[in-house]
Amino acid sequence: MADPAPLSPVRSAEQPPVEKFREFLEIRGEKLTEPRRVLIRHIFDSHKHFDADELVADLHEAGRRVSRATVYRTLRLLVEAGLLRELRLTNRTAYEHDYGYPSHDHLHCTECNKVIEFNNEEVRRLREAVSLQHGFRASGHRFLITGVCPACSRARSSPRRRLDLI
Repeated sequence: MADPAPLSPVRSAEQPPVEKFREFLEIRGEKLTEPRRVLIRHIFDSHKHFDADELVADLHEAGRRVSRATVYRTLRLLVEAGLLRELRLTNRTAYEHDYGYPSHDHLHCTECNKVIEFNNEEVRRLREAVSLQHGFRASGHRFLITGVCPACSRARSSPRRRLDLI
């Protein structure tokens, strides 16, 4: 089974992420420093799920010098600013774009750590129905299904290796 296509950004009149972040920082009395600018551009150049260590490694491979402390602090600020969303997975915290992307949910493989995005109208309708039933005004939700992806399932069911028999 092929992986579903990644979600595309929502096309709107919203300002670029770097400008939204600059405004957020100004309200807090902080500056958009060059390392923060490098980070936000690097993060929003592609759409993928990543953790802080992967981001540090990606930056290093790209020849961009940003300290680990700046990466961690900036990730926290980007979440507070509504630009990134934090996904608390089984054994790590991952980040993804929140700003400019449609509401969606996730499957997480606990074997290989793969994260698969999906959009399901029934989940959204259920959220609205449960919220209405309780007089609650929902502004969003997080739905994460954990399990084992098809590739890891196939690997698990393949014949045992000799070392597995010892």
